[in-house]
Amino acid sequence: MLEKRQDINGGGGQQTSSQTGTQTAQSQTGTQTANGTQTATGTSNTTFNAMPTIPQSAPAGLLTITQPPQQSTSYFKIAPSQFITFGWNFSYILATPTHLTVSAVCENGNTYPVGPTDGIIPGNATSVIWDAYSYQTSHPDLPLAQATYNLRIWGDQGPDAPRAPGYLTPNSALEFALYTPQPYTPISSGRSSSRSFSSYFA
Repeated sequence: MLEKRQDINGGGGQQTSSQTGTQTAQSQTGTQTANGTQTATGTSNTTFNAMPTIPQSAPAGLLTITQPPQQSTSYFKIAPSQFITFGWNFSYILATPTHLTVSAVCENGNTYPVGPTDGIIPGNATSVIWDAYSYQTSHPDLPLAQATYNLRIWGDQGPDAPRAPGYLTPNSALEFALYTPQPYTPISSGRSSSRSFSSYFA
């Protein structure tokens, strides 16, 4: 605060002015009164979201598939009401991703989104349910092949993100197979007794 007093004509009149002020980063308001007092004040509502502090000695975040088991290849039927559930858990995650991307990459090179939301799910999700039959019927231009697939899951850093302390490492450890059941043809029908791969799982 600065205050200045001045006498005029030896004390007959007196002029007073004072100024107070506080100021922050973004906004400022001011008022002035008739007696010469001027006040300036300012406020700021800026909020900064700091990135998490992760020590470089922390292990990389991991995702481990829990469903289906990885000991052998699981075969899933492309048929009505045949839902496929993939489940996993996390370890060493210090920076939770905002979302996860889940894709099925076929051995023929095609990539398909997994789940009801085009393969994009919340970053803290631990499972996804895929209706492969509904996908098949609504995407005739890119049908699911009867083949082996690789399940891939990654976070905000993308499918090729390197290992980093506290951040999710992309996972591509699970392989599974899809097949379309075929109607059984008895030998007495006169056809060959050979059966297609998919007919064994009908």
